[in-house]
Amino acid sequence: MATTAEKSAADTATAPLNRKDFVTPNDVRWCPGCGDYAILNSLQRTFPELGVPRENFVVISGIGCSSRFPYYMNTYGFHTIHGRAPAVATGVKIANPDLSVWIVTGDGDGLSIGGNHLMHLLRRNLDCTVLLFNNRIYGLTKGQYSPTSPEGTRTKTTPTGSVDHPINPLLFALGAEATFIARTVDNNPKHMVEVFKAAHQHKGVSFVEIFQNCVIFNDATWDPVYSKETRDEQMLFLETGKPLRFGKDKSKGIRLNGLVPEVVDAASVPESELLVHQPDHPSPLYSQILATMGMPDFPTPVGVIRRIERPTYENQIHGQVNEAKAKRGDLTIQQLLHGSSTWTVE
Repeated sequence: MATTAEKSAADTATAPLNRKDFVTPNDVRWCPGCGDYAILNSLQRTFPELGVPRENFVVISGIGCSSRFPYYMNTYGFHTIHGRAPAVATGVKIANPDLSVWIVTGDGDGLSIGGNHLMHLLRRNLDCTVLLFNNRIYGLTKGQYSPTSPEGTRTKTTPTGSVDHPINPLLFALGAEATFIARTVDNNPKHMVEVFKAAHQHKGVSFVEIFQNCVIFNDATWDPVYSKETRDEQMLFLETGKPLRFGKDKSKGIRLNGLVPEVVDAASVPESELLVHQPDHPSPLYSQILATMGMPDFPTPVGVIRRIERPTYENQIHGQVNEAKAKRGDLTIQQLLHGSSTWTVE
């Protein structure tokens, strides 16, 4: 007969997970009002709904305010070095493909020093999720301009205004041929959870840009897009199979004039003329149109931008290993090192 302690352990093992299971006892140390709090809460709410055992989650980060995440998620994790989280994540996923791997990075960590690593992770199609927090500033190092800072941004390193043309994270991901690309915002927890779930369900690399506010060094940077006063006119919520409509009462729409999108009064044109959201279209042209839309001429799309299928990196690697074993047998390390291309000199 099982003891009381054994029954309790068994009940705990089979009990449904909830948000508290992913909360650590560590003090969460971000500036009051930082958008990271909302993202953390949303991710902790998402994980219990994914049907993944808690011990199979891994959260990996680089350097930056966002990269404190592994300390605040009650999962396995690595706080790595600047820009190198994709390299560590690749090793983790290849070593154990059953793990659910999440990379947390920022616009500086992921697109500056880590840009090359991130690019290769995306093109390889490793089955993992990348959450890129975009506050258009370096927050941890006290307010220098970042790769996504708009031209003219005045910071401690650009006192007369930045002359750099900013990176568009979605175009970056499209250029690297990521198979899943999405965008969400830190002031809409419900939308964040929906996007995080969709990213997890995708078999392959998932790249999610999150508009995130840095209340100290770049406060209200996204307010023109997602504040209560502007969001009806400036945000376009994407729904698969539905026309691109936005504005109060969905009174405006997007249609193509040749290859150029234009805003129209939805009531004055046939609905058949409006663009219909097709994230799974094999051509990247439609996704590129969405990625380049934004203020002042267009609303900013949020939701799943692109979702296509391609073999994953780790499956192809393990396929090669299994094929080699089938042909040559399960050799020892010594036999593999010697191989057929070594010889003895007497």
